[in-house]
Amino acid sequence: MTKRLSSITVLLGLLSVLGCQKKEKDLTDDRLDEIADTYGQFAPDDAWEDGTGFAYYGSENEFSRRQFSEVSAERLYKRRGQRQLLKIIDGEPDEAIVLAEYRLDENPQDAESYFILTVAYSQKNDIEKAMSSMLGAIERGMNFGRFLAGPRDLLESLTLSKPFRDYAAQAGQRLLHGPMLGGVSSSEASFWARTSGENTLTIRCYDAADQLVAEASSQAKATADYTAVVSVSGLKADTEYRYETLIDGDLVAVDAPLRVRTYPSEDQASSFRLGLGGCAGYTPIYERMWSTIASHDLDAMLMLGDNVYIDIAEMPGAFHDYTYYRRQSNPDFRKLVAATPMYSIWDDHDAALDDIWMGPFKDKPDWKQPMVNVFNRNWVNPGEGDPDWPGCWYSFSIGDVEIFMLDGRTYRTNPFKEEKTMLGPVQKQWLFDSLKASTATFKIIGSPVAWASDAKPGSMDTWAGFIEEREEVYQFLSDHKIEGVILLSADRHRTDFWKNEREGAYPLYEIMSARLTNIHTHELIPEALFGYNEKCSFALMEFDTLKADPEIEFSIVNIDNEVTNTYVIKRSELSH
Repeated sequence: MTKRLSSITVLLGLLSVLGCQKKEKDLTDDRLDEIADTYGQFAPDDAWEDGTGFAYYGSENEFSRRQFSEVSAERLYKRRGQRQLLKIIDGEPDEAIVLAEYRLDENPQDAESYFILTVAYSQKNDIEKAMSSMLGAIERGMNFGRFLAGPRDLLESLTLSKPFRDYAAQAGQRLLHGPMLGGVSSSEASFWARTSGENTLTIRCYDAADQLVAEASSQAKATADYTAVVSVSGLKADTEYRYETLIDGDLVAVDAPLRVRTYPSEDQASSFRLGLGGCAGYTPIYERMWSTIASHDLDAMLMLGDNVYIDIAEMPGAFHDYTYYRRQSNPDFRKLVAATPMYSIWDDHDAALDDIWMGPFKDKPDWKQPMVNVFNRNWVNPGEGDPDWPGCWYSFSIGDVEIFMLDGRTYRTNPFKEEKTMLGPVQKQWLFDSLKASTATFKIIGSPVAWASDAKPGSMDTWAGFIEEREEVYQFLSDHKIEGVILLSADRHRTDFWKNEREGAYPLYEIMSARLTNIHTHELIPEALFGYNEKCSFALMEFDTLKADPEIEFSIVNIDNEVTNTYVIKRSELSH
């Protein structure tokens, strides 16, 4: 185990680190709160359009690395490892070591701090201390796969060493993350995984009689960060299968229930359960939320943004990978995604930084499409926007319910300009065409940000900043007599239920849920029908379209599996 510094030495070292951080702003709790509550137009120099006074991309909040200050790290666990890793990436591994040792002085069982020490000592080419730190992390429950996953470039000095290669050979681990289930239909299912090398991932599906009914394979590629997606077809509708995961032809033991249930045929009435939530910063004490969600045996889990919290608007690299790997390695999360179809979109904290608009261009800023690629390769969604305009919007159906997942960041324009859009013209036309063609009993539209104007007072980051476009969507529903629409959203750290009234048309109920694992909480808003923010929570939607008047029962379920609020929406309420 790594030799620990004394409390006094750690504290003195930390003060030295903090004292020399002139390149960081001096941040306090009050200053962070001031930034969060001060909305305006902030952007780097290259974003400003000549002579217009507007930035084509930017943020409503200060455009900086303030999220990774020591004050933020004190407040939020999710920022601690990120702050330390940034020190390493910036060429300051000794400062990262001081920060990690400081955290271990607070909590000697913090495996993540040992991981950071491993990376830092690897960068210093101190293999003995890197190995010792790695073993310290593993002794505290971290899976060895974290060190195989990487970030590989930062750990290369260690992973090429003989002690590490000997340990890895004995461990024999090739499946690092996943399997993750998604892209389910009435006849197909997709499976995602990350492997230790350019391995072949194979999925075999077995029926109730344990007969092999389908098999497919795909190779993990280094260019896709060693991920592979296997799509299995030829399955029967509304049928449960057991599946196996193989790497290079060898069966891999997975500590999770490996099962998949296909969806009923489109337009077929049925009953099923869907969960939704957002704002899931990595917080070890709250990661048990994934087990709470798994206990409900959902047919789909919708991740509506801020799924991992990156908060750096630059070309993706080791920092971004590290942020995803923490979650993907978590055992509770892995058990959930192995048997629950996952569907995700991103929001500001995953796309770049808080309150970001990324502009109308496909290839500007230069990090936009690389960030889109990083997002898409870490999930197993059934679509990635438009072939010519990549993003993360798509739709899928479960029986006679259709779900439309929207991308509110990739082509969002400056909210301070008179002409503006959250969706961009290509996505908006897709949404209108898809809604018009849909024959679903319920049409569910998932947005990363709130539709209700009062959900985030004073900000233009929600649909309140794009009222004209929101009204265009609402008017389209009225003009084309599109019935059965329910709105979903996330972003605010609580679970709310809203009723968006429309003149001359049925109200649009909105279910907003966005405190899956976050520490930070947003206040309740009295204009909502009801809300909950006492504990982490997710929204549960139970559909029953077999009834004469089909219905959705919405419940707020907290991390301790307590139902705090329930409301039933009848299909008859959602008609002109």
